[in-house]
Amino acid sequence: MKRIILLAVVAVVGAGLFLTRPATLSADFAAGHVPDAEAGALVFHASGCASCHTSPDAEASDLPVLSGGLAFPSDFGTFHAPNISPHPTEGIGSWTQDEFARAVTLGVSPQGQHYYPAFPYAAYQHMTPGDVADLFAFMQTLPPSDIASIPHDVGFPFNIRRGLGLWKLAFVNDAYVMNDPTDPVLERGRYLVEAMAHCGECHTPRNAVGALDRSRWMAGAPNPSGKGTIPNITPAALEWSEVDLIEYFTSGFTPEYDSAGGEMAEVVTNLSQLPREDRAAIAAYVLALEPVQ
Repeated sequence: MKRIILLAVVAVVGAGLFLTRPATLSADFAAGHVPDAEAGALVFHASGCASCHTSPDAEASDLPVLSGGLAFPSDFGTFHAPNISPHPTEGIGSWTQDEFARAVTLGVSPQGQHYYPAFPYAAYQHMTPGDVADLFAFMQTLPPSDIASIPHDVGFPFNIRRGLGLWKLAFVNDAYVMNDPTDPVLERGRYLVEAMAHCGECHTPRNAVGALDRSRWMAGAPNPSGKGTIPNITPAALEWSEVDLIEYFTSGFTPEYDSAGGEMAEVVTNLSQLPREDRAAIAAYVLALEPVQ
């Protein structure tokens, strides 16, 4: 009987280790692609990297210093954006392209640890290998910072990184929310919104364990800071035209002559760096969303 119990325990532990193991990257990731730092700059802006990874006290710059430090309070603890500048020890200057790609698309560190989903790899998993390689090339051109990353303030049991493997297994869905569009403009909009700009991370409510409620996609959510809410941007609540949306993504001005504030002001700063056709594609996606009250 004891032997059976022991075997059962070993089987459960083995299954747990198997299910929670960090995923590995495809061996031919971005094979044959020549990284383009100039193209990577657009990926950088679309993905909003500077919004989270520059110091909260930093001034806007064409060459931001990605020293990290921004705090993200949540029900599970406070997460701090790390230093992702090209510094060889405090940043990611010693990383290879494949290590960077594994972190961005799979949420796994070079040491094989799961990253917390405060890092939106659930969205970035849709990024093309070429865009990831271009992004990495651009980030190598940015100024290094020797400021050490601030550790996350997360208590038990959320500090058990291996358990994030089960969370990923249960909640990281590799399918797009919007079904495959036939319109190439809408397809581009879906890629920009669901993959790079990761708009759903703020505009979609979450369940009790922090996973996005995809049945209420873009229907608004409580602000993690505890101040107010992130608005519903489905057609059930947003009555802006395509022209209104494009102007908002360009200048931050609303049809009511108000202006974007808070985190959205930084999003507009990023989107304004993109070609107009990309902002138009994002507008097309927003207008095509399923209305959710």
